[in-house]
Amino acid sequence: MNGEFLQAIEQIAKEKGIKEEVLFDAIDAALVTAYKKNYGTSQNVKVTINRENGDVEVYARKTVVEVANDDLLEISLEEAKKINRNYDIGDIVEIKVTPKNFGRIAAQTAKQVVVQRIREAERSNVYEEFINKEDEIVTGMVQRKEKNNVYIDLGKTEAILGPNEQTPGEVYNIGDRIKTYVVEVKKTTKGPQVILSRTHPGLVKRLFELEVPEIKDGIVEIKSISREAGSRTKMAVYSHDENVDAVGACVGQKGQRVQVIVDELRGEKIDIIEWSSDMAVYVASALSPAKVISVNINKEENTANVIVSDSQLSLAIGKEGQNARLAAKLTGCKIDIKSESQALLNG
Repeated sequence: MNGEFLQAIEQIAKEKGIKEEVLFDAIDAALVTAYKKNYGTSQNVKVTINRENGDVEVYARKTVVEVANDDLLEISLEEAKKINRNYDIGDIVEIKVTPKNFGRIAAQTAKQVVVQRIREAERSNVYEEFINKEDEIVTGMVQRKEKNNVYIDLGKTEAILGPNEQTPGEVYNIGDRIKTYVVEVKKTTKGPQVILSRTHPGLVKRLFELEVPEIKDGIVEIKSISREAGSRTKMAVYSHDENVDAVGACVGQKGQRVQVIVDELRGEKIDIIEWSSDMAVYVASALSPAKVISVNINKEENTANVIVSDSQLSLAIGKEGQNARLAAKLTGCKIDIKSESQALLNG
């Protein structure tokens, strides 16, 4: 190795954000392995790289003993004294044993180690970047499809949108740019694996945070979200400023704000209701767009008995029970809905 190699190490360290000493330590360790592999020795050796000129030197490390029984690992006190009279029993003597053609092996080994360390550093940097994006939205391009998985190009890495995280009915065409929610970032032997979702309720929450300044500023708070991806979402919001209408802020003028999110979710319906600390009021709002006559809350059993007019029953329950199901999930309360007629019959 030579000065040019040292300059290359310095440049790589700066560009990839790796400390030079980390690279040199890794190369030193690899050169020890390379030496033992090529020269078949069980010696205890140390390899050093001169940081000034790039020269590589190999030293056999031997322990000073009274009488040497293993010449590969030990040196007698008498022989050690010939090298330096200050040596004593138990000291380590380093003897230069650099082979003549070791420079070529060293250069090849060093190159392999640097390439490996660069790859590791890049993977580590990508992991550190995306671990901070968990529970956040990222925008990427659909790159390919394989075994029901959709792979999204996020620039520095490729992320995976698994079948369970894909919205029913959505079609992901190669080249499409889509927003996704980062569910998890895992460390693997092949580098970081970023798990994305289009079905997670967090996607809706983050989209509203991007679109509604009042949410980002903390004036309006998203209290709860229940979602059946691709079909419908219910979201409960609360305003910390009596002069700001929480629902109105999220809907926007002429529905512009919510429409942007509906478009991003490719037509998914979104019901925005006002959160209330009064569970009866909250449940009634959660069943919107149905109009509720009365709500009776059983706090011990965490249930709500709801009565609606006969004409509102199917709307309150929703298609295949969706409206009632989403309302129950939103409020965390088990909801039993009856029409006026049913309530009268049951006394």
